[in-house]
Amino acid sequence: MGREISRDAWAELRRQQGRATSDDYRTTQPLLSYQGEISRVSAAHAVTFVEKSRRTGATFGAAADGVLRSGSTREAGGMDTLYIGTSADMAKEFVDASGFWARILGHAIEAQGEILFDDGSEKGIKATRIDFASGFSVVALPSRPRVLRGRQGFVIIDEAAFVDNLPEMLKAAIALTMWGGKVLVISTHNGATNPFAETIANIRAGKLPYGLVRFDLDDALRAGLYERICLVSNGRQVWSPDAEADWRENLIRTYGDGADEELFVVPSQGSGVVLSRALVEARTRADIPVIRLSKPASFKLLPAEDREQEIAAWCERELAPVLADLEPGETHALGVDFGRVADLSVMWPLAIKKSLLRHTPFLVELHNVPFEQQRQILFFIADRLPRRTGIKLDATGNGAYLAEVATQRYGEAWVEEVKLSVGWYLAEVAPFKAAFEDGAITVPADADVVRDLATPVYRNGVPTIPPLRQAGEGGVKRHCDSFVAGVLAYAASRADPALIEYTPAYGAEAEDGLGFDMPGSGGRTLW
Repeated sequence: MGREISRDAWAELRRQQGRATSDDYRTTQPLLSYQGEISRVSAAHAVTFVEKSRRTGATFGAAADGVLRSGSTREAGGMDTLYIGTSADMAKEFVDASGFWARILGHAIEAQGEILFDDGSEKGIKATRIDFASGFSVVALPSRPRVLRGRQGFVIIDEAAFVDNLPEMLKAAIALTMWGGKVLVISTHNGATNPFAETIANIRAGKLPYGLVRFDLDDALRAGLYERICLVSNGRQVWSPDAEADWRENLIRTYGDGADEELFVVPSQGSGVVLSRALVEARTRADIPVIRLSKPASFKLLPAEDREQEIAAWCERELAPVLADLEPGETHALGVDFGRVADLSVMWPLAIKKSLLRHTPFLVELHNVPFEQQRQILFFIADRLPRRTGIKLDATGNGAYLAEVATQRYGEAWVEEVKLSVGWYLAEVAPFKAAFEDGAITVPADADVVRDLATPVYRNGVPTIPPLRQAGEGGVKRHCDSFVAGVLAYAASRADPALIEYTPAYGAEAEDGLGFDMPGSGGRTLW
């Protein structure tokens, strides 16, 4: 995705989608969807980080949030908004945007202009301010940690990756949350080793309880960014799929090598392996079986009944015993990376222990197994997982078939059809890596699986699977298939459990009158 999408492909994509917003300024929504998402996530978290594409209006949306807070009374949750940018121009732009939103939202402004702000020094500092009738203000301040000392309110740190001392600024800002304040941190990236990018990695890994919003140029365009640019151009630009595709292509070419970081939210200069071999081997256990099945090309030509019978016998012989050993009281998740000929299909179950350890009871690898027989094996496993909490399947390319039939059988509450993308890898690999670092996962002590897990690398800050395919057991080519299945499985294990409402039938059949077996659960309680 991202810059790899050609100009013509983007035009066709937007032609199929159509407009995302109204072309009439009197009826269009004032905020684009991702701008509204910033406010929603910020409302739910004390601290929220936003990683974004350049000049997509994140600060404009944040100004609306600030006006709503500062224009409200204390009883309604009102508070001061303290904006911190990296330049006087940014401060003026934010205050101008706040004035716009005050007029749109109907909040009375009592005063607006430049003031001398007490930052604890003898001279004080100049700041730009809007005072509301509510008694609260929007104040634009310079990027110095001391300006927040002794203050209270909603702190917005803009272009945080370019702030001189972000860790100290965050320390000062987060102190405000003790008394109900909020912190919103917005920025494009400035390298993978920047404190902004490192904090986001910790959020994704689950190490920090912060909210996170991410959108790149294409997300913004799909939400109507270029449509809005045309709307405010007074007729100089008219939106069409082709005009937007031309604008997008020209922007990518203008940024050149910087387009990935500036437009597509990929921090630059990241490198190295995702999981070191030593780290992976430290989480291996010799008693975890890897169950492999490889079929010759002629197998797909057998009559359907013969194929089904042969696979059914294999499932009973190889899978039934390990499935029977699963603890019925533990929750289980499943991740599936699809492959047909060039790559393997890997089905990775995870048992979630009371300690929250994600234990791998077994692994299944399929080579050259027809679509229908992969479906047969998937259903055999998933039907027998106790307290099944979720299944995530690779729905990219031919994997869409297996993901679709799984959804049809188990429902959307249980199954997610995952389209693998840069954004998905950024979101899900960090928690998977953290599980290895924290000793919170077990994997098979198998040379091929370990190599799969230890091969992916960071390219410009993005977890990436190298194009090289390596020969594994029996000469079968591998392409880090276990890594992808493992990330899917771990993501499934972290998903919220699906809740199914039902009325239990109490009677003679229910032990002690408390029978909680769900229909279709094979005698096992579903979560």
